[in-house]
Order: sequence, then structure tokens, then C-alpha cells
Amino acid sequence: MRRWTIALAASCAALVLAAVPALAAAPVLVSGPSPYAGCSNAGQPGTNYPNAEVEPWVSVNPANSQNIIGVFQQDRWSNGGAHGLVAGFSSNGGATWGESTLPFSACAPNAILDPFTGAPYNRASDPWVSIGPDGTAYAIGLLATNTTVPGAGVNDTGVATVTSSDGGKTWGNERLIKSDQGTTPFFEFTQFFNDKESVTADPVHGGTAYAVWDRLVSPSHTVGAALRANAFAGPTWFSKTTDGGKTWTGTRPIFDPGNKSQTIGNIVVVDPRNDAIYDVFEQFQSTGNPTAPPRGVSVGFVKSTDGGATWSGVTTISNQVLADDRDPNSGALLRTGNGLPSAAVDPATGQLYVAWTDARATGGTVNQAFISTSTNGGASWSAPARVTNTNTTPATMEFTVNVAVNSAGAVGATYYTMPGGAANTGLRARTSTNHGASFGAETTLAGPFNDLVAPNAGGFMLGDYSGLTANGTAFDPFFIQTNCTDLSCTANRTDAFFTSF
Repeated sequence: MRRWTIALAASCAALVLAAVPALAAAPVLVSGPSPYAGCSNAGQPGTNYPNAEVEPWVSVNPANSQNIIGVFQQDRWSNGGAHGLVAGFSSNGGATWGESTLPFSACAPNAILDPFTGAPYNRASDPWVSIGPDGTAYAIGLLATNTTVPGAGVNDTGVATVTSSDGGKTWGNERLIKSDQGTTPFFEFTQFFNDKESVTADPVHGGTAYAVWDRLVSPSHTVGAALRANAFAGPTWFSKTTDGGKTWTGTRPIFDPGNKSQTIGNIVVVDPRNDAIYDVFEQFQSTGNPTAPPRGVSVGFVKSTDGGATWSGVTTISNQVLADDRDPNSGALLRTGNGLPSAAVDPATGQLYVAWTDARATGGTVNQAFISTSTNGGASWSAPARVTNTNTTPATMEFTVNVAVNSAGAVGATYYTMPGGAANTGLRARTSTNHGASFGAETTLAGPFNDLVAPNAGGFMLGDYSGLTANGTAFDPFFIQTNCTDLSCTANRTDAFFTSF
């Protein structure tokens, strides 16, 4: 929902690559008219974009590969969150979709209540979904209250989960697993702020799932706190269920990067061979001064081998070099979540893959998709290597990269590109059959469309992430695109789509 503003090869073995299919399946429209169209905006600051979907994630049911669930934000706000979160569900492998509301905000039926006001939160953000081996689906959301109405709560935040046992058609087990009260009308200065949560179902143990997020902690604005001007911390928090989402326990910080530092984009992957849990994240180390260069930004992880009871210290996978993502023609800022990691594990071998965008190959000017891999449980990692093998002048921007591993051990990657400008945005894919050492030819999955039609929320926003999951030997992207190449479609700016390659 928000991140702190901080100024910021693998050797190619001679192995044969299987070519990516020349044509991917045509994208299938998932989202329809907003189920929250009648939701009130009274007393809330910012601009709401009705009928605009952003920030999707997706999961395939391991007990029934025809059942796929994707989640996304519905009716995005310019200054954080959305009217609510929605789940799309398919029972025929993605050919057709239905929708269900998630009870995370006041716009949805039976919404979870803010314990500090007794009323539902009025916004939700950062949706994620994961399905366990018993078919139980876990959805998680960031709940927030942003209002100018006295007594209605100001920047209260919470992390909440729900579950579905019928393939995403209905949801229950509403649980608020962490909540904090806002302390000022400006979320930049509120003392506690939960952000960027995700949930991962254990791939072996039915009923078990893991939630992770960052919890930003600012000074309390007391006299003593004023002595720590520009201080903040952003530790990683963790919670676990072993009873199918009925209770969540062990809710606590598991990694603290220290003062003037934070994690963001925490994602858990689990090695099904030995139950090792990896929490992968981006880590910022700041001076605390928004105008000063950071001390460093990197991709790293912490690891647990006892079900989350204890955790290792941080291992850095790679330092990062980040650039702003901008339309190369107009210079308009894009909100892409640049640098946030995507992670996957090969269930047969335990080989780990982490992908992110990075500007190291362009002198810090243009972000591109990179990947690193580990074959020894994260003890060592390959040198970051580009996912793409196409060089252009000027360099083509690549953003919002995802990685997944299919049942044959092939590695799939998706990413957006913008060759020639925002009106030519497209979603691309590549596949590797040599464990990420190199990738085959690029396939266009969607586009061209105009990214500048998307909601403007700190930049034109398709999402800080998008969805990709393996489904047998196939890969299933779940993504957002705008609905035209000019700026005329403001009534239905974006939709969620599904495809396969």
C-alpha cells in the first residue's frame, strides 16, 4: 500500500533450450463491473478510480488443477488502498471466471471490524492468495482506515485472513491477525503501519499456512522521540496457522533490519522435501533523510527449518541498483514496485529462484529483469543474470517480473515492457529449461496497451506486483492491463486477465 520514500552471470552452459511457444493462449477477461460501485467515498481524501482493478495475485489448487483463484484490488484510490478486494475463481482451468467479494472493507458484506472504532475498515489493499494440498484457499489483505471524519479512525491498519473450501466461491474464517491504531492524519508520520503482506499455504501439510509482512514503526512524537528525528524501523512480522485459518499463532517480528532500515515485499516459499521455509524480501538501509542517498538496497532472505519457531539471520542474495520507472516519452512516473522480489522453489530438487528488476546493466538508468538461483538451500547464489537477452538502444524498460517453476523443472518468467513508450506496454514471457542459466525466445502474452490509462497512485499503477503460478507443465499468468491505447477509457480503465503459456 505504501513504501518509505528513500533516495535511492550465471555462466551460460551450452545446453539446448526448448523454445517458448510462438503463440500464448489469448487472454481471458476475469473482472467485471465493480461489485463496490455503490460504496460511499464520504469523508475520505484522495481520488477514487471506480471500476479500476490493480495488483493481482493467483494460485492453482494442488488438489484440482482446474480450480484457479486470483485476487485483486477493486476501485483503487490515488492515496492508498482500494474500495475493497475481489476474488476471481475458475473451475475449468481458467476458461471462464466468477467473482466473489472478500470481507476486508466496509464496501463488502460482513466486513471485518476495526477494533479501535468498532466499524469496518474503509479501504483494503495488497491482496494475496494461496491454496493448500487439501484444497483450502487462504486470502490475505491489508485493511486500512483513511478518513477526515472525526472519531472514525485515522490510518488504522490491520492484516486479516479469510479461507475458502469451495474453490473461491465463498469465504469465511474472518481473522484479524494484527492491528494497529493510527496516530496522525498523515500516514507518513503515523507510529505504526502494517504493509505488503502475503500468505503461503504449506505445500505438504494441509491446514498450515504462513503470513508475512513489514510493520513500519516511526517515533511516537513525544519529546524523547523528537531526539531521534528521521528515525524509523521496518521489521518483518510472521504468523502461522495449523488449523486451516481458524487461529493464527506466533505473531511476532522475525527479522529486524535495525534503525532507519526496513524490509518490504516479504514472500514465503517452502521446500516440500524438507519443510524449509524461506522468507524473501527487499531490504532498504537509509540515512533517514529523504534527500540523502541510501546506505544500501538489496534482496535477501531469512530461513526457518523448524516450522517458523526460529529463524536465521539475513542472507543477502544481491545488492540492487534501482532507477525510477518512467514512460520514456513523457517522463511520467510509473508505479511498478521496482526492485520487489519474486521467489520460487523447484519442488523436486529444492533449487531456489529469486527474480527482481535492476538497473545494474544500464548504468543505473533503466530497470530490467534479473534472476539469481541457489542449489544449496540458500547458502550461495549465482551472480545476477538478465532474464532477457535482447539489447536495444535506448534500453527497453522491463518491470514487475515474476518467476515460477513447473512440474518438469522448467523456469517461467513474466514481465511488462514498454518499447517505444507507455502506449506500447505489453506483458512478455520467457522459459528456461536449463535451471535459469539462460532463457528462450520472448513471447507476447498481452498488449499493446497504454499504461497511462491506469489509476495514478504515486505513479500510473498496474500494481506493485502481478500474478504467476505453475500449473503442471504450464505457467498461468494473472495480470492487469488497461482497456485502450489512448486516454479515453476513463470509465473502465483496467481489468484483470488470465492466460497460460
